[in-house]
Amino acid sequence: MTTQKTTHLTLDRILARIGAAGLRLDHMNAVEAGAGNISVSVTADAGELGLAEHLPQAHPGTKLPLSAPALAGRTVFVTGSGCRLRDIAGAPEANVSAFVIDDGGATGTWYTHPKREYLRPTSEFNSHLAVHNDQVERRAVGFQSVIHAQPPYLVQLSHMRDIRSTKELNRRILRWEPETIVQLPAGIEVLDFMVPGSQRLMENTVKALRDHVMVMWSKHGIMVRSDADPLAAVDKVEYAETGAMYEVRNLMTGGLGEGVTTDELRAVARAFNVPTDLL
Repeated sequence: MTTQKTTHLTLDRILARIGAAGLRLDHMNAVEAGAGNISVSVTADAGELGLAEHLPQAHPGTKLPLSAPALAGRTVFVTGSGCRLRDIAGAPEANVSAFVIDDGGATGTWYTHPKREYLRPTSEFNSHLAVHNDQVERRAVGFQSVIHAQPPYLVQLSHMRDIRSTKELNRRILRWEPETIVQLPAGIEVLDFMVPGSQRLMENTVKALRDHVMVMWSKHGIMVRSDADPLAAVDKVEYAETGAMYEVRNLMTGGLGEGVTTDELRAVARAFNVPTDLL
């Protein structure tokens, strides 16, 4: 398989898009305080990107939270632990660092800025790295964005036992806008509650994101991936969160709304040639 090229993506462009995604997530109330994190994987190395100009502190041989051999020679940008995603747009170098992965994938050169606002990458860096590594290994993607956020309506639904399953959650969020099935044809994979940052959560997230672009971490948040840029990943979050908002509001009013029926959704899927097995 031919690896996608990313030479058109400059470092400034990548950081700007990460910053824009952080602002949009903040406007959605999906990343309160230091919650939420973003990573981007690209084929380019430090020299191609000019990392040393923006992130002049190089830390060679930094141990990664897990081995990511498929990412060898690639660069992974990641937000810092405790950083507010709304602050990235105004100060990207203070909130985002970059790893150029070594051969073998166990270590990398970590590029940071002297005025960084964090001590280490996000505590969920293991899940980000694992997803990037798995997608590159399986599909040879040249560029990928991964976002973790805590959209309130989606999280609220995941607290409801009768809704907390892949089948039922998707039924609830797909029935409010015809666009949602077009944008999320595979829907959202729902995982049971797992400790944030844990090995178990990481392993289950990797599996879920092989067939889906979004996974629900019940009672916690979501992780979403995109082969485009971070804003494209946020777009998927917006569609899902809007469906969840309508569902929560409908529950609050006694379930009076009919929603788009299954037959109507099937008609939409046929009209737009949507490959889905959710209906």
